[in-house]
Amino acid sequence: MASQRASKCSTSSTGTKTPPGIDPISGTPYAGEYFEIAAEQYHFMLALLPPLFQRTGMFGMSEFKAGNVTSVFFAIRIRGRERWFHGFCDLSDKRSPDAMRAAIVAHGTGAVDSMTREEKLEAIWSATHADFKGIAGEADPGAWPPEHHGKRTILVNAGALGTVLKLLEDLSDEEIDSRMSDIRARSRRAGASDAERS
Repeated sequence: MASQRASKCSTSSTGTKTPPGIDPISGTPYAGEYFEIAAEQYHFMLALLPPLFQRTGMFGMSEFKAGNVTSVFFAIRIRGRERWFHGFCDLSDKRSPDAMRAAIVAHGTGAVDSMTREEKLEAIWSATHADFKGIAGEADPGAWPPEHHGKRTILVNAGALGTVLKLLEDLSDEEIDSRMSDIRARSRRAGASDAERS
């Protein structure tokens, strides 16, 4: 799904429409757009150049489109089906790839109330800043039992115990509901921004 642009746009030599007063070299006209692609396109782009960064289900191109904007590719399971997306993220905001992934998941799943537990956990993982999540056993193998190594972890407030790492899959229903309300609020703000750009 690509963002719609205002009708008063100039057209560059490449055919890209740019709103008046926006320099296309800045990358601003492209940032925030995403659309669904085929699995073959995702894998072709992954093999094309060494990625600028790569995480589970996500990688960024090492060549920038313009300014700080680069192509980011996503492999996301939504409603039990693997889907692939290409988006343009402004990496001057290091959270933009995770925010875009969360927006894709929120859009693809529709109403949050109809999401499965696994979809909610995926949305929470995607929306959580890298400083507050990790992989069990990656930094300190002795900190987690071997059967948990490689599983996703997230920081949670454990009341009197303070902030602790917890397996993402072990979040309680209350912890999930609390985080999903934050994600819905961010999604509504992002939707308002998209409407302003239309």
